[in-house]
Amino acid sequence: MLAQKLLKISAFFFFNLLLSQSLWADMSHHKAAAHAPIGVMGDHMHKSGEWMFSYRYMSMSMEGNLQGDNTISPEAIASSGLTQSGTPLRVVPIDMTTDMHMFGAMYAPSDKLTLMLMLNHIEKEMDHITFQGMMGDNRLGVFTTKTSGIGDTKLGALYSLHGDDNTKIHLNLGLSIPTGKIDHTDQILTPMNTTPSPRLPYPMQLGSGTYDLEPGITYAGTLNSWDWGSQIKMTIRLDDNDEGYSLGDQTQITSWGSYNFANWLTGSLRVTYTNADEISGQDSLIALPVQTSNPDNFGGERIDLGVGITLIGTEGAQKGHRVALEYLTTIDQDANGIQMEMQDMLTIGYQFSL
Repeated sequence: MLAQKLLKISAFFFFNLLLSQSLWADMSHHKAAAHAPIGVMGDHMHKSGEWMFSYRYMSMSMEGNLQGDNTISPEAIASSGLTQSGTPLRVVPIDMTTDMHMFGAMYAPSDKLTLMLMLNHIEKEMDHITFQGMMGDNRLGVFTTKTSGIGDTKLGALYSLHGDDNTKIHLNLGLSIPTGKIDHTDQILTPMNTTPSPRLPYPMQLGSGTYDLEPGITYAGTLNSWDWGSQIKMTIRLDDNDEGYSLGDQTQITSWGSYNFANWLTGSLRVTYTNADEISGQDSLIALPVQTSNPDNFGGERIDLGVGITLIGTEGAQKGHRVALEYLTTIDQDANGIQMEMQDMLTIGYQFSL
């Protein structure tokens, strides 16, 4: 697994290095580096004294289930799947949506340093099938759980390592503060046809419960009508939370390229590789007969492909305004254990600089 991870990381950066070298060979004039697609965070810095305010709406969809990289039916999960304690899985999630409203602010006290703050509100909904009794594949019924509220707060700083008319490199330094609740409850349907309201499994909680470091590095280049870049970011959990667990560490690598069709219109393509670990530890109050209650059924590898469009205000009352959209779809996923299959994510954003 480690060898495959390192190979994929190397391939991403080797591809981007070849791209940048070929573009540098034909360089004819200079322009300022553009923003990355709207789904990339911490991609650009600001000049001393500049502010930027942003709003992003993100909608993520999951549907169906995987065991490793193979599709598995709800009946097969109910017949063969086990909880961490070895009891049968009798409840199977079938689809999930997550909607996030993210509000951000950036300020540059100097040309070398840009500070960031991000707040968000999250709404989650998951549909399930409950199977009757302790064995067999007879469906008893379906139910839906919902949670909503404030998520974790992000503080960050971008520090410039290099910058000229055509290439920029900066460090991403981030800290996630656990402001999202991790003890939400809701009504469920049990295999015995009762409807209690226990603590919900990990994916339905709104935060990590831990302070998390989020280091990274970002490279961006520009030439004529083309822009490109790569970013690698990690999420490192510093300790277990108050409920006795921590979500898995994560590494994400993304590379993008965009073309300016006009000074106010840009289109982009992006590829993202994500590798995440299982949950460490366990919340003793999350013990339901569903795969999402098992810490081993988290993490894995995923590759996503995104396409985006950006409208840029360049003069008059529109100057400083940016409206963008990006649609991301999963093209490959290898899950740890049994997990829901990621489908797609839509991001719509607005940014204003002054």
